[in-house]
This record gives sequence, C-alpha cells and structure tokens, in this order.
Amino acid sequence: MSSPVNAPVSDAAIDADARPGAPLDVRIARREDTATDTVALELVALDGGELPPFEAGAHVDVVVAPGLMRQYSLCNDPRERHRYRLGVLRDPASRGGSESVHRHFAEGQVIRIGRPRCNFPLAADDRPAVLVAGGIGITPLLSMAHALHARGTPFVLHHCARSADRAAFAHELAASAFAPSVRSHHDDGPPAQRFALDEALADTRGHLYVCGPEGFIEFVTQGAAARGWPAERVHVEHFKAGVSQTGTAFTVVAARSGVSVQVPEGRSVAQALIEAGVDIPLSCEQGICGTCLVPVLEGTPEHRDEYQTDEEKAANTHMTPCCSRARSARLVLDV
Repeated sequence: MSSPVNAPVSDAAIDADARPGAPLDVRIARREDTATDTVALELVALDGGELPPFEAGAHVDVVVAPGLMRQYSLCNDPRERHRYRLGVLRDPASRGGSESVHRHFAEGQVIRIGRPRCNFPLAADDRPAVLVAGGIGITPLLSMAHALHARGTPFVLHHCARSADRAAFAHELAASAFAPSVRSHHDDGPPAQRFALDEALADTRGHLYVCGPEGFIEFVTQGAAARGWPAERVHVEHFKAGVSQTGTAFTVVAARSGVSVQVPEGRSVAQALIEAGVDIPLSCEQGICGTCLVPVLEGTPEHRDEYQTDEEKAANTHMTPCCSRARSARLVLDV
C-alpha cells in the first residue's frame, strides 16, 4: 500500500524542510528483529550526511501512516551523527502506530520524522545513576547508558523483561563496552535473577531513571519513595498513559479562532475543536508529548496529562486538549 511519506517531495517542500526545526525525510537503512515482537530501525539521511544532534533520552515523532504520528525514543549513542536507531514494540492494543510500523516499514523506505526532542534528559551532575527499564522502556535508557559510559559516570542498568526472547537489544547490551554495568531480569527466569527493589534501589545517593509500562513505573517510583529517594532525583519517561474522557460536559472557547463548542463526555477538547474547524496540532493524543499544549485564558482545566509538572499543572496556565478536560463550566483557550 502506498503512503504519502514515500511519495516524491516537491521543490517547495524541500525548501520548506530546510527551515530549522522542520521535519526530516530519512531512509530506513536497516530493519532487524531485536526481540520477539520488537523491531529495530536504523535511519539515515537521504544524502548520506550527518543528522541533527540529539541528547540521551530524546525521541522523534514518526509519521507511521497518513495522518498518524507516533513518538519513538532514540536508542543509539548520542555521539553518533550518521544514524538514528529506534526500537518499536508491536503492541497488541495498538491504535495503529506500532502495527503500521511492523507491517509496512521496510529497508530502503523513505519516511518522515520530526527533529529530536528531549523531555527525559540526564542530570548535568556526575552523581551515579540507576537505570531501570521495563520492556520496550529500554530504548531511551540504552542511549543514556552510552552517554553515561562516555562521560565516565558510574551507573547500573536493570533490564527487565517478561522473558529472554522479549528482552529487546539484549545481545547489543551483552556486547557493549558497559556490559559489566548491565543486570538482566526475566520474569520467567530463576528467582535469583529477578528484579528486586531492595537491591536495585539500595543506594539513594544518585539519580534514578525509569521507563516502561505505567504499572512498572508506578511500582519502581513508589518503591523509590518508600526507600528515601528524593523526588527531584527520580526521573521517568511515560510511553503510554491511560486516557479517559469521562466527566460532565462543558464549553470550550477558542478565543483567537472565535469558536465556541460544547465538549460532551466521551469527546476530547481537541476533537471538539478540530471538528469545529480549529487547528490543533496532535501527535501522541495521550498527554505525553506536549505537542498540543495551549495557553489557558479563563477557566480551570482538569489536567490528565503526563507532560506537565505538578507545579505547571497547579499554575493552570496551559493544558493539553488531547486528553485534559475542565473543572469549570467554561474554558477559554488561546487558539
């Protein structure tokens, strides 16, 4: 099946894409299975040159199908400029993103991506680090491990998976220069090798980085809090957030667009505004990436995103219309 991302790019589009921050067309140079239901993609520039730099923990937006964009973490060494590497898990509950990648992305194909963004950076200090990955959460932490090793910062990477065959990038980790710092944990393995919070989180002097399914993140972060880890040194990356559109109806006003609409239960603010002709940029549609973040001029949002900090949510100056709702009967947004 053909896709617009594989179509020839016009001269006007090429000129537009030369802008700083504009999307990139890249080629899939290599596709390989790195674990059961997980593929690794190596992306390179069309001209064979350097790609924009990125920092450990960064991700890129990927156009996975016409009108469908998803975010995937960069998992290679940030010092590399000749390629980006992604790991994509086929999610049985896929909303179309991972399924499209697994079915349709092939070596040689040209795809469109956004430039790297980082909402999950490494701390600037040289405190030791504990990296805890659950499942496909290994991807940003793999990049972090490369960066920490390069700068000589001590770290331990706990790689947790349901089984050895589902442990993405396990062979790469075993062959890496930092292999002695990697601990592998499989749910179906011998009890002695299973992930244990008391062992992993015993030393609270450093930084803790956690990525994986929501339940896994909650398990680790609650365990860290119970063991005295300071909240400011516990860092998380959410791959998926539960999105609920339950709640009473309310009115949302797009001030600059001059549009007022009702948002019923079961519909998002973004959906209601887009249907009314208001341009709302969307990407993850789960309150993770911040693409749709808009200023609030009046009213009180009910924040349901994972993008803003608790302090930013308390200020009520911005909201994510893809998932958040309103506590007030009327919400005025600067769109």
